[in-house]
Amino acid sequence: MTDGEGEWALPEDVDAVRDALVSWYETDHREFPWRETTDPYEILVSEVMSQQTQLSRVEEAWAAFLERWPTTADLAAADRADVVGFWSANSLGYNNRATYLHEAAQQVEDDYGGEFPDTPDELAELMGVGPYTANAVASFAFDNGDAVVDTNVKRVLYRAFDVPDDDAVFEDAANELMPEGESRVWNNAIMELGGVACGKTPKCNAAACPWREWCLAYASGDFSAPDVPQQSTFEGSRRQKRGRVVGALREHGDLELDELGPRVRVDYTPDGDGGREWLRELLADLEADGLVAVAESDDGTTARLRK
Repeated sequence: MTDGEGEWALPEDVDAVRDALVSWYETDHREFPWRETTDPYEILVSEVMSQQTQLSRVEEAWAAFLERWPTTADLAAADRADVVGFWSANSLGYNNRATYLHEAAQQVEDDYGGEFPDTPDELAELMGVGPYTANAVASFAFDNGDAVVDTNVKRVLYRAFDVPDDDAVFEDAANELMPEGESRVWNNAIMELGGVACGKTPKCNAAACPWREWCLAYASGDFSAPDVPQQSTFEGSRRQKRGRVVGALREHGDLELDELGPRVRVDYTPDGDGGREWLRELLADLEADGLVAVAESDDGTTARLRK
């Protein structure tokens, strides 16, 4: 897709991309208690706490907070100093977030009769609830949100589909990729992918990343991202050539060596230094990584993408 900031494109089999991620997530994912509830108050508390605190620490604080103030009515009626004191004692970041959470609970009680609004726009009217948090609550509580775009999601989209480092483009790409009406499972799944498999140091194989088949970074070996320093000397590197092999096979299907070679390097000469033997070695690397299958026959050597 051309967007004015660069070019990016989702794979043609986008349904397979979606199904692979959701299946991966539903088979095995980190268990957090706020993933087991659709209560918007409980989810809002988890989102506000998570803004500055590691999830492992949030879990204990979240449970203690909800034990003390289990509903918006309880929190709204609480002394604000007690809420701020809890926040500070649990090292949950800026104390004004506790103040905003207290005021938001009062809004829910006073302005909405104790019932949370269920759209991102309405949720953003609550004190201290910005667009990201509003969308997260709409997604996880009501399955009624847009695609969530955090640092993890940006990293995944940048690496997998070469989405340019531009917030508006990330939003467009994330929403195009998300299946309609499935914001709860989808947003959980893609954030889990960024947190478990596609971190700053990727664990593509160890985490069984479901997007390896389509991922441009996995094909090239260049895992730079908006929050990861650019790898040096990518132009002309072996990583770049790997990516070109995968791109050519994805676009053209099975290719013999002398059909593939010129699509990988402009100086390809079958019997030269950058010729068939060099290409066979490159394909052997990709075959070892499970990306490419190489077949030998009387007619020559043919490469194809693994399914």
